[in-house]
Amino acid sequence: MNENRYLPDTNQVGMLTAAVLLAFALAHLIQTPEFTLELQLPGFYFSYPISLNTIMVVMAAGLTATGMDWLLRSHPSIGKAPTIEYWVLPTLATFIIGIPLTILPPGNIWWLGFGIGGLLLVFVFLAEYIVVEPSAPQYAIATAGLTALSFAVYLILTTALRFSGARLFLVAPALFIAGGLVSLRTLHLRLSQKWEFNWALGIALVCTQIGAGLHYWPVSPVQFGLVLLGTLYALSNLTANLLEGIPLRRAMTEPLIALAMAWGTAILFR
Repeated sequence: MNENRYLPDTNQVGMLTAAVLLAFALAHLIQTPEFTLELQLPGFYFSYPISLNTIMVVMAAGLTATGMDWLLRSHPSIGKAPTIEYWVLPTLATFIIGIPLTILPPGNIWWLGFGIGGLLLVFVFLAEYIVVEPSAPQYAIATAGLTALSFAVYLILTTALRFSGARLFLVAPALFIAGGLVSLRTLHLRLSQKWEFNWALGIALVCTQIGAGLHYWPVSPVQFGLVLLGTLYALSNLTANLLEGIPLRRAMTEPLIALAMAWGTAILFR
């Protein structure tokens, strides 16, 4: 009974997951023509295609945010405290999972992505519920899982942005927002629930600058994603090490190794 208080109600998790997956399925089944948002300014032309599928994915992300708040209100430790920190990652994950599902063609690959996406959502819902209480037996596993998932979501996003061929004025804000949120959440999990907004903004700015430079280089989507992932992970890890009081030389060792591995792998994909 004592361990069950750290786990959410399975019916609530099932209802939330089913609602999000239903939105994904409807976005895939209902085919509608696209219309383009256009804005013409002196020396500048903005255009962005929008369809019902895009709107459904955004609605699914919004549904995840409200659903996570509803789920967390049953936690005995949450009370009337704000829950925004616990539904930022699930909302971002829902959006990132939903975009490829609207692009993939019908068939076994789509169903595979649909199933994997559903499992990832269940995991992130459970993990975010568990990390509310640091004394939970599964806290360490949930924290490690959320950290890994945060970086995985960032890799998927950066790769998808490069694959889509989006223009820089769309890529840069997406990289800045996603990098800031991922670094902020991972630092918060590692540093005993402390918020490091300034560090997160700095990390996001560096990753955005590197992404802006790579935007005009002839690199593949996987290379683009791996370079930015390595940068984000290395900077986040280095920041956490320094804030924990680890000496600079030792604090730099793991981040440099991770950065070299990510960038080296990116070169191999050439």
